[in-house]
Amino acid sequence: MSVIFCPLASGSKGNCLYLKTEKSTILIDLGISFRQLQKRLFDINAKIEDVDAILITHEHMDHISGLKVFFDNRKIPVLANAETAKGIYRYLNRLLDFKIFTTNEEFSYNDVTIDPFTVQHDTLDPVGFVIKTNKYKIGICTDLGIATSLVKKKLKNCDLLYLEANHETEQVHICSRPDIYKERVLGRQGHLSNEQCAFLINEIHHDDLKYVYLAHLSSECNSPKRALKTVNEILLKENKKVKLSVAHQDKISDVFRS
Repeated sequence: MSVIFCPLASGSKGNCLYLKTEKSTILIDLGISFRQLQKRLFDINAKIEDVDAILITHEHMDHISGLKVFFDNRKIPVLANAETAKGIYRYLNRLLDFKIFTTNEEFSYNDVTIDPFTVQHDTLDPVGFVIKTNKYKIGICTDLGIATSLVKKKLKNCDLLYLEANHETEQVHICSRPDIYKERVLGRQGHLSNEQCAFLINEIHHDDLKYVYLAHLSSECNSPKRALKTVNEILLKENKKVKLSVAHQDKISDVFRS
């Protein structure tokens, strides 16, 4: 049975990923509207009725804003750790059908195994995910200020990676945003730069790595062309080859099917 993976939205205006396996259809985060979700699922020949669970990385609104309306239409499990569930309840004032997992403890959902691991970000208990199907190991890791040794360990030997390449550092320094914004983005609990993303890929690269999505690009301090150029140049210097693609904010991204 094939695996289908597609970023439906990626960036500070909303995040949502789609994963379909033989027995599961999961959204990872839901920070876009119900209407946009319908449209983008339609674009990949999928339907909202197919979705059987939503997996949440952390409680920032660009990752959870679509949950309330979705839950008004379909009451399905929302998989989150306890602190993130509390944060979602506080922000949305809605008790969803939470299924609580424990950070850094692997668990199973239908035919997939999910390993939620700690990342450094300015929320209550943010996580990345390694999702294992019968064929693939998929690493999902955005919204982190630094790639810790734990992050590198968890993402080793993945077949497919969805990694943050948020900004070019010099663009953050010269942008018109206030200093507190710049300090947050560039800090240990902020976001990975294009260079940091490339260094992470280089460190965990292996011959069976099939595909890497560059994700959560800043609209002000980055661009798809810039992200691809920076990451490609660093990997080429290290003689590392992998197929790269950018995850888009305002439309579906390339669909991985296998």
